[in-house]
Order: sequence, then C-alpha cells, then structure tokens
Amino acid sequence: MQTSNKRTDRRIVRSKEALKQALLSLLSQKSFSSISITEIVELANYNRGTFYTHYDNKESLLDDILTPLMEELIASFRAPYGEVDVFHIDELPANAVKIFDHIHQNADVYTALFKSDVLPLVRDKMFSALKQIAMEDLDYPGEELNHELLIIYNMHALIGLVFHWIENNFHYSVPYMRDQLVLMINWRPRSVRTQIKRTDPS
Repeated sequence: MQTSNKRTDRRIVRSKEALKQALLSLLSQKSFSSISITEIVELANYNRGTFYTHYDNKESLLDDILTPLMEELIASFRAPYGEVDVFHIDELPANAVKIFDHIHQNADVYTALFKSDVLPLVRDKMFSALKQIAMEDLDYPGEELNHELLIIYNMHALIGLVFHWIENNFHYSVPYMRDQLVLMINWRPRSVRTQIKRTDPS
C-alpha cells in the first residue's frame, strides 16, 4: 500500500510539474489571457481531466507556480538574519546574501515570467512579500526616520537590481551580485561629483 501511495504521489508531482512547464512555455509565446486549458494540457501531454484534478483554472495553476517561488524568495531574504537577535548590517558578509542564489537557481522560471505579460503581477507579489516580511522581522532604531518608507525604498531598490540582472540574462555572477549589494548597502557618500555640461554664461 505504501509503495502504491508513493507511486501515486510521484505521478501527481510529475503531472503538476508538466502542467507548470507547459504554462511557462506558453507564456513566452502569447498573453496569459489568451492561453487556453486545452493548449496547456496538449503541450503537457495530459488531458483536461488531469488538469481539473489538480487545478480549478489556469489562474490557480499560475498561483501554484508563484506561491512556492515567493516562499523561497522570503527564505532567501531572511537567510542573513534568521538566526540572530541583532542583525549587524555593516558586518554582513557577502556569502550570507542568498537572494541572488535563489533567483539564479530558478532562472528559467523567472526568465519566463519576466518575458510574459504577468510580469506586473510577479513584481507586485515579490514587493509585497519582501515588504511584509521586512516590516514584521526588522525593527530599525531611531524615531525620525519613517520605517515603512525606508523599507519601501529598500525593497524597490532590491527588486530593481534583481530585475535588471534578469533582464540582462544574468550577465554578472552570483558572487559578484552579492558583493555589489553589500557594497551598496554600506556605501554612504558625503558628496558626489556632477558631470553636467554647462554653457559658459559669458
């Protein structure tokens, strides 16, 4: 009985994975709204009955792709401070940063989503997940600075960096991105030289 259950579980995992991959593949070719269940099951080499055994509609299939992805994203964000009571940001070692590892390990999925019309949804989910976890987990000192605005500023910057990396086909290595993020976090210039060409008033 146990062997039979394991076999069934593997079949479920295999069929759901095939349906997910089919949707991701179709998203690179057409808009999400124009993708039909029939197209998904035909590409996955399953039937509609199998699809509806697992999902109510294509939206729930997309959600089954995004939900675990966001859970892994949160875990990677938490990695540097998850086991400490006080997070010393200025002592953060680059190899403790795991968010770029997560993105790179799921490069195919993120790339497919990035090139599709569900990108705004993905971005919103990423931002909401990171903002919420930062608000819940991190208690910044000081009263003058609005903590929510600080977190919004930081999360938009982080997601912008990640999206630029994806958009440029992961041009830089994971270690390089880790190093650069740590440098950016700790870089607080007092001044910066401008390079604007000005006309001579004379």
